[in-house]
Amino acid sequence: MTRRLAEVAARAGVSEATVSRVLNGKPGVSESTRSTVLTALDVLGYERPTKLRGERARLVGLVLPELQNPIFPALAEVVGANLSQHGLTPVLCTQTMGGVAESDYVDMLLEQQQVAGIMFAGGLYSQADADHTHYERLVRRKLPVVLINATIDNLPFPRVVCDDASAMEQALDHLSALGHERIGLVLGSRDHVPSLRKLDSARAVLAASGTGLDESLVAHAQFSLQSGQAAAAALYERGATALVCASDPLALGAIRAARRARLRVPEDVSVIGYDDSAFMSSVEPPLTTVRQPIEAMGRAAVAALVGQIQGEDVSCDELLFEPELVVRRSTRPARNAQRPARSGN
Repeated sequence: MTRRLAEVAARAGVSEATVSRVLNGKPGVSESTRSTVLTALDVLGYERPTKLRGERARLVGLVLPELQNPIFPALAEVVGANLSQHGLTPVLCTQTMGGVAESDYVDMLLEQQQVAGIMFAGGLYSQADADHTHYERLVRRKLPVVLINATIDNLPFPRVVCDDASAMEQALDHLSALGHERIGLVLGSRDHVPSLRKLDSARAVLAASGTGLDESLVAHAQFSLQSGQAAAAALYERGATALVCASDPLALGAIRAARRARLRVPEDVSVIGYDDSAFMSSVEPPLTTVRQPIEAMGRAAVAALVGQIQGEDVSCDELLFEPELVVRRSTRPARNAQRPARSGN
């Protein structure tokens, strides 16, 4: 008992005496402190006293693929703040290489009676060739679920999605207006639904402009700076004068690849990212990128989850949000239509 009091007190940031008063139903504790203590008890996996079991705090699993990309911590902050307004507490579930997988997190969350729903961002639902059986378990349990960003077909969950086609169109229109003709794409894996939507959009936009997409200037990569660097290096070798990348870390990798190839950004090559995650205005050069409306998307995702928890009929159609091109100093007019000259040659 003493150990439990200590752990709950540490988690809630209160004294053990306060925890004891809450668990024993004693007066003298504010409602907010009482709620914090009970949530800490639930998060730590301890059973509530019998008389308090009808008042279980409602937990929401927030499953993210990583935290290295600043867009995911930003999304977690928005979602967490909005969940708290509805008396819900987020439980952050972050995947790591060789660590707990998304399906394992689903199993763990389903074992907790306190979990009221699950929100996913950038999960396996966006990869057509991935294993999706853990989503079937959620369907069978009828647990409220919301997916953020584009998904494979036939998943019966509400979806909050940034318009990938519009994002690509805005980026390509910007580069075309700057005179770039050799435009490369650094996208996610070949089965990644948002990347496939961006690729389809690029083909349509460039076909309409009369130039067409050079398929040799399309590279698929993992969503990391290192992978972006490797993919961009190959595209520079093939004569790309500008790159549109499917994430900001990929774009930062493309800038690093340019420097390794003794190319200047934006004098020799232009680079566009995607997300407008934290600090992209502070890198050198400040990154031109397509901004996802994270605040609005996070609020909509929470509203969709809360609606399900309250028994409302929430549509599973995509709720589409418009991105915004943010022009900074990583793009500029093309020097010419030929392969960019290398500095120092």
